[in-house]
Amino acid sequence: MRQPSSPTTAHRAVLTALLAALLLMLLGAPPARAAGAAPDPASACALRGTTGWTDEGHTTDYSVFQRPKGTKKVGMIFVDFPDAPATETPASGAAQITPGADWLRNASYGKTRLAITQHRRWARMPHKSTDYGFERGLTHETHEAYLKDAVAAADRDVDFSRYDMVYVVATKNAPAISFTPTYVHEPATAGVVADGRRVKWAVTFGQDMWHWGPKLVAHETAHTFGLPDLYGFDGTDAHRHVGGWDVMGLIGGAGPQYVAWHSWKLGWTADSQVRCRASAGSDTVRLTSVEYGRGTKMAVVRTGPTTAYVVESRRKVQADTGLCATGALVYKVDSSVRTGDGPIRVMDARPAATPAEGCRPLDDAPYRAGESFTDAAAGVKIEVLSDDGRGEQVRVTKS
Repeated sequence: MRQPSSPTTAHRAVLTALLAALLLMLLGAPPARAAGAAPDPASACALRGTTGWTDEGHTTDYSVFQRPKGTKKVGMIFVDFPDAPATETPASGAAQITPGADWLRNASYGKTRLAITQHRRWARMPHKSTDYGFERGLTHETHEAYLKDAVAAADRDVDFSRYDMVYVVATKNAPAISFTPTYVHEPATAGVVADGRRVKWAVTFGQDMWHWGPKLVAHETAHTFGLPDLYGFDGTDAHRHVGGWDVMGLIGGAGPQYVAWHSWKLGWTADSQVRCRASAGSDTVRLTSVEYGRGTKMAVVRTGPTTAYVVESRRKVQADTGLCATGALVYKVDSSVRTGDGPIRVMDARPAATPAEGCRPLDDAPYRAGESFTDAAAGVKIEVLSDDGRGEQVRVTKS
């Protein structure tokens, strides 16, 4: 009997491939998804807000808050009081505020612009400054009464129907109007109406504007977009959560540029600029600094229904020229945490280090090349692989 012929080259290749696959199965090799896991869509890392107010969720209620893109027309009015008549010019107060429009335009990569119209005359309020109850814990109703009086006092000279929002600037001679709260109209209430239009958003500037300066505009106006406060309300170290790494925290901090998470939430950073890791796997990402609008701005590792870790690059440019340290900033986001309770918390790469002169705790928080952050309980590791002076290459892993 004739022996069967040997397999052809093609047959041998097929047999070799089958044997290799069988060997991998027997050795328990991981599936291709886990070994070279493709990034998840950015939407898989967007968190749902649960507080019903300003929080870090992407589900902002724009029937309540102002959409954060485009040009916002702002009417600026100036008020004094029977017990505190103005002796300065309205222009001096405006000079503390109006440069904030340029700051916000740059920080939003040109996506949000404030067109401020100044009505430079003093409108006399009907009550003494001490009658308006300006204290921390100011209620919505008390604040609304102040805004209503201010709008009525200026209405003779101002057409409020022209504006999306209102800035009310109190005279420097009224120390009782001590701080600057933001007003957001509560739906289903009468609110404040002038010239046939409801005033849905307003900022009422008090004495702290002379301390914080123009960046106060970016902080307070962003509340009308739905951003929460990142400083603590509980009376201990107010800036222990994020330090000066976002204008929503310490307004006068070393790094006031909005964190990348906020830029994404507000639509200033596109989904295509976000690398998301929501499923098990690992990604190597080249991050460009958040101070500029182009490139990949952040890598996100989702850890739960309302939680995620974020890593972004920070550099001493643009809004952040005063930084004490540069590198890869890592922070945890929790969209279930209310404003003032620490919805974002920066992870400090050097918790035991003494800040340099003129710097604060957390100012040296960024991770440098060769350093890494790990949360073993959450199965998260973030490694900084390299730094080219303009950004970092990082590897994020979720197990």
